[in-house]
Amino acid sequence: MNGSTVPMIAIDGPTASGKGTIAARVAAQLGWHLLDSGALYRLTALACLQQGVAADDAQGAAAAAAALDVRFVADGVFMAGRDVSADIRREEVGNMASQVAVLAPVRAALLDRQRAFRCAPGLVADGRDMGTVVFPDADLKIFLVASAEARAQRRYKQLIEKGFSANLLTLLRDLEARDARDTQRANAPLAAAHDALVLDSSHLTIDQTVEQVMSWWGERSGAARSTGPQQ
Repeated sequence: MNGSTVPMIAIDGPTASGKGTIAARVAAQLGWHLLDSGALYRLTALACLQQGVAADDAQGAAAAAAALDVRFVADGVFMAGRDVSADIRREEVGNMASQVAVLAPVRAALLDRQRAFRCAPGLVADGRDMGTVVFPDADLKIFLVASAEARAQRRYKQLIEKGFSANLLTLLRDLEARDARDTQRANAPLAAAHDALVLDSSHLTIDQTVEQVMSWWGERSGAARSTGPQQ
């Protein structure tokens, strides 16, 4: 089974929209592989910070992306043999990731790496350009949104629960700044694919959001089977 025939769901959306959590839940229910594309950009950002590469150094950041020694496992993300799961979730790293993600050489360096995740029995990928650039032929494309206020509240709660200090107003301003960078960048700007289904999770629980995605997948995969070749 080649990559293009492997079923997949692409979930895109702005920072802190919950797409990572939803993608992980959906992948677990389906028994599919999971691609957290944002983690690759955060890992690149972390590598840049560690190596002293400036956010506007396109070639330096691309070199860091190409050389990433990364391993994704069930209980964490490892870079150069070290668990960096907590490190890549720091706000400093997130802000850097948003800046290096606008660089064309960085996106090019990570493109094939992302596409290699598409293998049987299926893939759920989340990010900002999964359905528009990386997997334009995805079987189901979802654009997950939520108000900036709701996303800031979620991020605040998440950080506090993990023992990090956080300021709600600062988080809100950071999210709005990242939204502006992501939607206005020249390379693969954040936008819903023309054939994506938009899901606003502002007032939905995680379970309700997952249920809607699974319902859409059931409809999409059922329709595909019903129109498939007859035996």
